[in-house]
Amino acid sequence: MSFTADIKREIKGIALAPEERRAALSALLDTCAAVSAERAAFVSESEDIAEYFLGLCEEVCGVRMQVESATVDPKRERGKLTFSCGGEEAERLGEAKGYLPAGEETTAAYLRAAFLGSGSCTLPRGVGKTGYHLEMVCRSSSDAEKLCELLDASQIIGSVVKRGERHVVYFKSREAIADFLFVIGAKSALGRMERLAAAREESNNENRVSNCYAGNADKSAIASAAQVVAIAELQRAGVLETLPSALRETALARMDNPTLSLGELSAALGISKSCLNHRLRKLLQIHGEKQL
Repeated sequence: MSFTADIKREIKGIALAPEERRAALSALLDTCAAVSAERAAFVSESEDIAEYFLGLCEEVCGVRMQVESATVDPKRERGKLTFSCGGEEAERLGEAKGYLPAGEETTAAYLRAAFLGSGSCTLPRGVGKTGYHLEMVCRSSSDAEKLCELLDASQIIGSVVKRGERHVVYFKSREAIADFLFVIGAKSALGRMERLAAAREESNNENRVSNCYAGNADKSAIASAAQVVAIAELQRAGVLETLPSALRETALARMDNPTLSLGELSAALGISKSCLNHRLRKLLQIHGEKQL
């Protein structure tokens, strides 16, 4: 089974509260549906995802979409299901599409459903340079912007590229993908990815690691010093106190412990190393944007 399928199988079974169902339906409408005042149509290649979507339509909006067509792509040898509705039911789905999550739980539900609807994730193979890649496809630029805003609210920075008529939100760093899997609750998939990363690191040449050890230690010390300087300037400018609590906590911990490694500091904070690294990069990014 592919890594994408593993993730979707894991997160599809997560129970949703009523408000989280609204967020999930909004995400699927943003990624898999065409919605107007007269008609709404949903397209999926997965019977499981189609069933999931139809259940949300009925639970959240009282809408029962009908099968419009079922076709098979001879090149890909995959079926495609299209469901549709019109009139008042389409209007209700249009209103549901505009739902904007406001809290951590509803944001996570939206991101989870967006990946279910149009997401994919690939991991490196072998020892080559092919890297990590996670993407979610949106039907419009505004839908992609909405998705990026919700990712940013979870301290995950996504990029957007236009592919044909669709807009693809993606990120390629292992740290960002790890943060995303953590946010959406795909803990088993996250563990699988971290084990792969550990195996790849272990396969590196021992002599190379030994030769670079001192240089890496120096780089870590320089990076820590740069972080402390940036955080101190944010504090003096009054910016630090305006940041989310997670970033403030990380900033103060780094200032109090400038000599700790990322591993030691992440353990002290009770978060993953990738999460700590992402937060520190976010602080440096904010410092750069403020031009202090």
